[in-house]
Amino acid sequence: MPPVEDVDPNSGPSPDWVRLLRHAAELKTFSRRSFFIGAGASSVLAADMLFTRRVQRERQVNKILTVDDDFAEKYFPNSSWILFPGYKTSWEEAQWILNSLRGALRERGQLAAIGYSNEGLDIDQLVIAIIEHVRARQLTKLYFYGHSFGGMVATQVAARLLELHGVGVELILLDSSPYSKYDVLDQSWFEGVVVLYETGFRVPTVLRGGYELGERIVHKDERTWRQIVDQTLEQLSPLAPSSVLIQSESAYIYHFDATRFVDKLGKARMAFIGNPRDKTVNYETARRSWSRTYAQYMTSNELLTDGAVPAHASPQWNPSLYSRVVADLEDQLFPLPGGGGRVTAY
Repeated sequence: MPPVEDVDPNSGPSPDWVRLLRHAAELKTFSRRSFFIGAGASSVLAADMLFTRRVQRERQVNKILTVDDDFAEKYFPNSSWILFPGYKTSWEEAQWILNSLRGALRERGQLAAIGYSNEGLDIDQLVIAIIEHVRARQLTKLYFYGHSFGGMVATQVAARLLELHGVGVELILLDSSPYSKYDVLDQSWFEGVVVLYETGFRVPTVLRGGYELGERIVHKDERTWRQIVDQTLEQLSPLAPSSVLIQSESAYIYHFDATRFVDKLGKARMAFIGNPRDKTVNYETARRSWSRTYAQYMTSNELLTDGAVPAHASPQWNPSLYSRVVADLEDQLFPLPGGGGRVTAY
């Protein structure tokens, strides 16, 4: 600003001075409350970005997710269930499923799940993660729980564990697992996702958000509105599986050939549970195909999860129903000495 003596008193303020004065007046009206609101919003955004980056970095590898249970660790120190999560199932939801089934699963072993890497589904890396867990815990009995498409993965991993490491699996429980891509009832979205993945296109988060909500509304008849909101928000959170993982899961289902693993499961037993009202996987064709191809292993295919909502592979939403089914199966296939097949928790 020029000295006062150099200012012509007859001249008005220049445009630059006007802008400066107006800006100064605006600064005076900028309240402390507005400042703290802005600062708070910036802090939340920065924290979210840091959290998201940490989660993404942590989930670049496959990880064994355990649910601690003192009872199972005491009575079954060398046995464990391993859950293979279904399509688009996050690490947190996998542990939620284990906790939902804890009362039944703990009757035969400890509780663990495999968290798939956000870099994409890789069976060889899954086998490595599981065999390292088996050796670290000195496990001698394994029970696999295949949640939806996780039943496909569980079957292949069981065959590879036996082939490469001589480790057999006691049971592969197929929970509404498709036998092939032809058992998936809505293939319109399915084929599109696979084509995009195999041509190198990765679905952006914004597009995925609309897709997630749309898919659930289309299948509204098998979900409550609360489940639609919860599942959609979960898929859009930093904890959700990456688009790359989801696309690789789709490609895995699309190309899965169950006949490759026949005669490669050793002494494993298999069981299929499901719901005739399933609107995601064709219950009858899946059950029939698994039972026919794996007849030498299949010991049970009649147990139903009838009454579950949603009808497809939903132990986390229907824990009491699923726990009864799993407990009945355990008592049928692996009865414990005395106590009617059950161990009394302390």
